[in-house]
Amino acid sequence: MILQELTMPQFIKHLNVTKTILIPYGAIEEHGSHLPLNTDVAIIDEALKEVIKKRPVFLAPTIPYGVCTTTKNHPGTISITPQALRLLTEDIVRSVYAKGLRNVLLLSGHGGGLHMAALKEVAERLVEELDELSIAAVSPYEVIGKELSQICETKNDAHAGELETSLMLALKPELVNGLADEEYPALPKPFSVKDKVRYWPGGVWGNPKKATAEKGHKALQIIVDKVIELIDFVEKK
Repeated sequence: MILQELTMPQFIKHLNVTKTILIPYGAIEEHGSHLPLNTDVAIIDEALKEVIKKRPVFLAPTIPYGVCTTTKNHPGTISITPQALRLLTEDIVRSVYAKGLRNVLLLSGHGGGLHMAALKEVAERLVEELDELSIAAVSPYEVIGKELSQICETKNDAHAGELETSLMLALKPELVNGLADEEYPALPKPFSVKDKVRYWPGGVWGNPKKATAEKGHKALQIIVDKVIELIDFVEKK
C-alpha cells in the first residue's frame, strides 16, 4: 500500500492488515557522467514497489536527500548533515508509531557510512524508548553485498559502476546516458581531504562498461527477496 495514495479510512482499514511500514531513503548525488543524480532514489523506489506486490505492507514516500561525504563536492550532489537526517528520521518514526505502526524498516538505497550511522543511531535510541517497536536501519547493499558481488565481473565495484549501472539499465534505461569509463578513487586514506573531486574526478567506482540489463534484473530480484525476508521476520516476532 503506497502511503501517500491512501485516504484516511483506507489507512485505518489497512492497519488491521499490517503494522509494518517501509521508509525508503535515497540521495541526490553524482553517479558519474552516465547515471542521473537520483540513481539511489530510483533503485530503492522500484525495488520496494516490487516488494509491496508480494507483501501488503505500507510503503512511505522516499526521502530523497542523504548524507554524502565522498561525493559532496561533485557537481549535482546535494547533501544534508547527519544531524538533519537523525532529526527527520526520529520525527517520522515517532509519528508513524503514534498512528499505530509498530514494525519500521528504514531501507536506504544510499549506503554512505555517515548516512547509515545516523539511521542506525536513531533506531538504537527509539527501540529503547518506544514499547513494542521493532525497527531496522539497513541498506540492502550491506546485507547482500556478497550475493550482489557475484553478479559483477568487476572487483571492488562500489559507486556508479557495474552494479548500479546494471540496475538502472534494467529499471530506467531511458535515464542512462551512455557508459562512463572505468575509474576508482585515489583518495589518500585514512586522511580526510577537502578537495575530493581532485582525487576522484569522474565520480565512478567500478566499471560501468561491464553493466547489462540482465545483471540488473538479477540484482533487483536479490534485493526484493531480502526485503521480503526482513518483513517476514519482523511480522512473525
